[in-house]
Amino acid sequence: MKRKRGNLSELMQFAGKHKYLTYSSWVLSVISAALALVPFVYIFFIIKEVIEVAPDFSQATHIVFNGWMAVVFAIASIIVYFGALMCSHLSAFRIAGNMRKKTMKHISELPLGFIGEAGSGKVRRIVNDSSAATETFLAHQLPDMAGAVATPIGMIIMLFLFDWRFGLISLVPVVLGFLCMFKMAGPKMAEDMKKYNGALEDMNNQAVEYVRGIPVVKTFGQTVHSFKKFQGSIDSYYKFCVSYCKKCRGPMLWFTMLINSAFAFIIALALILAGGEAITQGVLLNFIFYVIFTPVITTALTKVMYMSENGMIVADALERVHSILDLKPLPEAVNGETPQDNSVEFSGVSFRYSNAEADALKDVSFKVNAGQTVAFVGPSGGGKTTVAGLISRFWDVREGMVKIGGVNVKNIKHEELMNNVSYVFQDSKLLKTSILENVRLSKPHASEVEVLNALHKAQCDDIITKLPQGIHTVIGTKGVYLSGGEQQRIAIARVMLKNSPIIVLDEATAFADPENEALVQKAFKELSQDKTVIMIAHRLTTVRNADKIFVLKDGQIEDAGTHDELVSSGSLYAKMWRDYQTSIGWKVTARNAEVEMKGGAK
Repeated sequence: MKRKRGNLSELMQFAGKHKYLTYSSWVLSVISAALALVPFVYIFFIIKEVIEVAPDFSQATHIVFNGWMAVVFAIASIIVYFGALMCSHLSAFRIAGNMRKKTMKHISELPLGFIGEAGSGKVRRIVNDSSAATETFLAHQLPDMAGAVATPIGMIIMLFLFDWRFGLISLVPVVLGFLCMFKMAGPKMAEDMKKYNGALEDMNNQAVEYVRGIPVVKTFGQTVHSFKKFQGSIDSYYKFCVSYCKKCRGPMLWFTMLINSAFAFIIALALILAGGEAITQGVLLNFIFYVIFTPVITTALTKVMYMSENGMIVADALERVHSILDLKPLPEAVNGETPQDNSVEFSGVSFRYSNAEADALKDVSFKVNAGQTVAFVGPSGGGKTTVAGLISRFWDVREGMVKIGGVNVKNIKHEELMNNVSYVFQDSKLLKTSILENVRLSKPHASEVEVLNALHKAQCDDIITKLPQGIHTVIGTKGVYLSGGEQQRIAIARVMLKNSPIIVLDEATAFADPENEALVQKAFKELSQDKTVIMIAHRLTTVRNADKIFVLKDGQIEDAGTHDELVSSGSLYAKMWRDYQTSIGWKVTARNAEVEMKGGAK
């Protein structure tokens, strides 16, 4: 959706009552800019008096007074500017904080699949870095902008007040500098800023995903291939930065040279006015004053240049924030219906991820009766995790209907749906807080006794025993860390505390070692009592006892039945089972060979 407001009005939407601090910072900045020019007037009086009384400088009786007045106005300018920055910073911090809060609140209302599709690295950068960019703009750029507008107005008045000829010649490098700056920071720069932030965002996202995948990378030794996407994002960022720097090199060189060369134009004019004869007192006075005064032009123009650049950064940051805020939450049922039982049914379901070229699911239909344990298996990319996500309404289907207890999930209120379905991810995350609070996430008002009971059922007694403060131990601090399998058991305890009638297990033992996997399987057995359980798995031993197994391939159900029925049918599942048995046999043989080699070495 195209934003119609300007950057400033957009930012003020997040400011609330603190926007008056922003306005106050502008007023104070303008006053500070005006006060900063006054000392130059007193400097002019000092120079004038010195030239007029030369060589008898004892007659210069007003130098001390004029000097002190220059100091007083300079200090006053600094104090007022400090007040402007205090106001702008207080407002900027509140606006950035409100922007983060509003964005995070909106993210919490978006479909649960949003983070998975967007990438956690990209979302984190939008929430943190984009709001930080606006903070810099509000805290420094806006007050400087007000001062930068007031300063040139005052400067132009002063330039022409003392000697219009020197004033006019002083503006020549200013005009030329502006032309160079426009070439460098014109409309094309806005597009370049988008490309820059896009490249940085992609690199950040790839870095997060790469770091998360390091355990798998190290396990399978895929160092070069796994690094390819991350390396590609770094190369793209590098190429853009080098290309952009080369493009700006010429204009930046000319801009810097021109805005610092005003004195050269002034010298040339002074020589022309002298006409080869002795310079007059008036020309000498104005020449000295303008040589001292014109460096202010450099400072003012540099601020203007950086303001234009930061304005583009803020515009891009706001656009990225709105890329989240403009996303619509899934429609909430007005008068929510209550599921009649714990059954799950897909009826002609088709689904496609955003920006994908093909459907992830194509006309999928099946029914899981209340209390059944079913499993979804099949090749990677077949649609297993998509099925699990649609049951929890991570997304809405494109065609067909997903039902829980005979009710379309679209007609079930979000809170009611979440109370009916619990989801165990393959890589569950724990927050940096105590075990107690991590488990309580599913039931905030649960007592410690309830939490301990859930932890016991999830086979977590050994974890709690070894921790220094038991369930009150904070995870991730002072060297207290848990393995992947241990974290998964804590996550299962969280689900047990919630006690939902429908459980979705998405590769929940994927990262567990054999010892933890055995404990997790015990926890699953406890968890699944009197529940409807949907399991997504690659390890076929974990699903062989399921009431029914669905084989998914290319987004469609290829076969369905019990383990024995599918093995005897000679279908895709039978081939997968043979391959799995072969891989187990290979592992056993490899271990035996390793033992024999060690025995021979002895």
